Amino acid sequence: MPARQIHLVRHGEVFNPTGVLYGRIPGFGLSELGHRMAAAAAADIVARDRPVAALYTSPLQRARESGRPIAEALGLEPSIEDRIIEPTNAFEGRRMEGKGGALRDPRMWRFLWNPWLPAWGEHFTSIAGRMRAAMTDAHAAAEAAGEAGDVVMVSHQLPIWMAHRSIVGESLPHDPRKRRCSLSSITSFELHDGKLVEVGYSDPAAGLQAEATDVGAV
Repeated sequence: MPARQIHLVRHGEVFNPTGVLYGRIPGFGLSELGHRMAAAAAADIVARDRPVAALYTSPLQRARESGRPIAEALGLEPSIEDRIIEPTNAFEGRRMEGKGGALRDPRMWRFLWNPWLPAWGEHFTSIAGRMRAAMTDAHAAAEAAGEAGDVVMVSHQLPIWMAHRSIVGESLPHDPRKRRCSLSSITSFELHDGKLVEVGYSDPAAGLQAEATDVGAV
């Protein structure tokens, strides 16, 4: 049987003691709690008792570390997929609020003129487009290889949320505080007659969320 579902898994909590917006900065891996969250996501995938044909991760450390327990549980070799990476962001390396925060720095205000694009980084339409292309290409690759099972892709909150909103037909501009994409959550899709359709959302690390100090939303 060819690939059936595509699961977008968000990475677990990141170790970020200084509270900066890390974006694509290298060296930001999972916290101890983040590893537990990633294990919970892996357990959820396994508990579904569905064959998995392929595993992809963003090239960033936190996504690769979050994909490791899935790879180990399913005996898969993960592939790096650059198109599911975190977007670029002008505020990388800065704390957003508080003393010395970027929002108090007049030099950074030029990046805030249009939050509906957003002006501080990669546009929402670009993020949604590359995510959808990566998802459909991964599905097609599994079918072409005759591999039976689902596809799992470990990515980041904003790319997953842009895929969701684009696929369900919602406006891409949104309130970041209202994203339904918790740490180590799983958003699932199917391809029906060439069209992506969302079929489920689960939050296997829900019991750990209250312990998180870094939720990574931008």
